[in-house]
Amino acid sequence: MKCNLKKLSFLLFGLVLMLAACGSGGSSSSDSKGKETNNASESGNADDKTYKIGITQIVEHPSLNAATEGFKKAIEDSGLKVEYDSQIAQGDNSLNTTIANNLVSANVDLIFANSTPSAQATATATSDIPIIFTSVTDAVGAQLIDSMEKPGKNVTGTIDLHPDTISKTVAFLKELGAKNVGMVYNAGEQNSVAQVKEVKKVMGEQGLTIVEASAATSAEVKQATESLIGKVDAFYIITDNTVVSALESVIDVANANKLPLIVGELDSVERGGLAAYGFEYFDIGYEAGQMAVKILKGEATPADMPAQYPQNLKLVINKKVADDLGIEIKDSWGAELLEK
Repeated sequence: MKCNLKKLSFLLFGLVLMLAACGSGGSSSSDSKGKETNNASESGNADDKTYKIGITQIVEHPSLNAATEGFKKAIEDSGLKVEYDSQIAQGDNSLNTTIANNLVSANVDLIFANSTPSAQATATATSDIPIIFTSVTDAVGAQLIDSMEKPGKNVTGTIDLHPDTISKTVAFLKELGAKNVGMVYNAGEQNSVAQVKEVKKVMGEQGLTIVEASAATSAEVKQATESLIGKVDAFYIITDNTVVSALESVIDVANANKLPLIVGELDSVERGGLAAYGFEYFDIGYEAGQMAVKILKGEATPADMPAQYPQNLKLVINKKVADDLGIEIKDSWGAELLEK
């Protein structure tokens, strides 16, 4: 009997050890699964994050508006969840600075700066928040980036001047028989100053002359344009935000005096300009949006993401305007005709 009890004690002791071992193993497995669940939860939270993007735009006009639409479409196509804080300065430089500071104070995840003044104001306001620009003509000259290939800071984006735009436009003006070309622009816009400087250089090489008039506000555009009548035989309006926002004033003066108006944007051809070598602003906005998605996902940083030139440069001619001016459209121009 004692022997049987002794054997039973050993059996019970062994069973307890086995159960303890199983319990320990079960606990380890549970911890491991718990960690996996937590990781999945954390991953899910990251995927479900709602990003806050600040948008600053210097003024409203069709080209800039199209760029903003393109930017938002790229974000939408990416599937990211985003809340926008969109603000427009309506050409007011003081308000432009205030908007930049407000977006920084709001601690947004990224800023989309649509125009050179907007990008400059935000770049001054923060060196930490990523900034993606578009509708900027000379990002290096505006001191937004170190170079197109290596931006080097918290800023990068898409340029709104194709390298061949000015040379092709000047050649077209010469084809039209223009010799003295009127240019109305805001001398306070760095992007405009850079373009006019390049236009002067190219026109000098082609034997054409620029006659300039400055307009600091949209209200001054018509008077500045009228001041050139009798001095020019064509107009060339570059991508100047102030003048483009009041383009109808230039169109009225050009039409009244039967003078060709060459513009810098395809949207401006639709508004009544004769022709432009251009691209779709929606496209450069969309490309900027794609860049923003990579930055928000942590796949790239502005410092290492090359700034981009626009693609698909083409000549578009407003056929109605050409007909009104008695201009024969040559097949050799390879132009796309706008029938309106």
